[in-house]
Amino acid sequence: MLDGPSASPPTSRGLLFALGLHRRELRSWAMYDWAVSAMQTVIMTAVFPIYYISVAGADGPPEAATQSLANANTVAAIVIAVLGPILGAVADYRAAKKRFLAVFMMLGVFATLGMYFVQHGDLFLASTLFILSMAGATGSMTFYESLLPHIAREDEIDRVSTAAYAFGYIGGGLLLALNLAWISNPALIGLPTSDNLPREQATLPARLAFVSVGVWWLLFSLPMFRGVPEPARALESDEAPKGNAFVVAFTRLGETLRELRQYKQAFLVMLAFTIYNDGIQTIIRMATAFGTEIGIGRSDLITAILIVQFVGIPFAFAFGSLAGKLGPKLSILFGLAVYTGICVFAYGIESAREFYILAVLVGTVQGGTQALSRSLFASMVPKHKSGEFFGFYSVFEKFGGILGPLVFSVAIGQTGSSRGAILWVIAFFVIGGALLSLVNITEGERMARDADARTRAA
Repeated sequence: MLDGPSASPPTSRGLLFALGLHRRELRSWAMYDWAVSAMQTVIMTAVFPIYYISVAGADGPPEAATQSLANANTVAAIVIAVLGPILGAVADYRAAKKRFLAVFMMLGVFATLGMYFVQHGDLFLASTLFILSMAGATGSMTFYESLLPHIAREDEIDRVSTAAYAFGYIGGGLLLALNLAWISNPALIGLPTSDNLPREQATLPARLAFVSVGVWWLLFSLPMFRGVPEPARALESDEAPKGNAFVVAFTRLGETLRELRQYKQAFLVMLAFTIYNDGIQTIIRMATAFGTEIGIGRSDLITAILIVQFVGIPFAFAFGSLAGKLGPKLSILFGLAVYTGICVFAYGIESAREFYILAVLVGTVQGGTQALSRSLFASMVPKHKSGEFFGFYSVFEKFGGILGPLVFSVAIGQTGSSRGAILWVIAFFVIGGALLSLVNITEGERMARDADARTRAA
């Protein structure tokens, strides 16, 4: 059992050290980003939403299917927002982070595999499986991210987090590219190609893509389960009574909510992240709709998604190096400044070429900004409560995906188009950045260390 990152001695400072991948547990941990990102690219972003509307929802108008998909996203977000902190506290108390991660991962894997059976008009089945797969992915990420402060030292946590995001871009982008290749040309995997195929055969390439996501997710999760030890349970202190895990969990959650006033810097990071992540998530979720509205073709939109994935690989690593020179806070603020420029640039784009440029710009900052936000928060939370703190972090992150699209929708009503609405998104980056600038990193890290020291001494 791993009680801290010092359990494995550091190796020589070579390329792997610079990338944050110099120990086995660090590389194994990062592989889960590779595994789960395939679900995020294929199921959440590119292939399944199109299949959901054009096949599962084909019996009704497209806008009804779109609304149903939005509702499914909302239900999944609410489920994790409610369960995340509670299960995080149980995982801390029982030293069961990896076990809870495995449960949510398998839920997501089986739901994704089940998408193979979604056929024409199966809207309810598609919605149910999408909710379960989303809950599995986002729930597993809560426990996955809570492992970060246990395996990475303070001087390497930013590099490790950004390296994992880079792994995610590689894994998600690679499987998406393979899926799109055989969906566009089924003959590549020996499937028939014809304009007159029966429905079941016509949808087979996409349904096999869903199966490939489930297999990919399961297979590439194995290094994490094999290579990252379960963090040891913290020694008992007076901060929570012994007894039933769920009773203790609720008690600890109440204490953590009160303690958030003491962990002011961590709370400020969560609040700032909630706001600027609203802007980031709005750009991610509305990009294809915005492109469609201004006349960008579907193939160009999918190409743009792949550009973001593969441009994000080197720049995620680059943000880890940048954080080593400027610190995570200044690096995130730099990313938010670039996002502001992205909004200004997006306002005037007219062609697919300009949309590709937009994709490149997004790819330069998307992964790095989110990865450093994760590592900055991880450096300010006590290790013995990392599960429940990241449970709250996931709640804040989910709220960060609600207000932005709502503001975008209102702005479209006010301005008449997405062009005017995209400028409204700048407010999230300005306000979130202003709050982040108030964070005292040194103070936040000191409070987390002191809390862990008190627990060990109890």
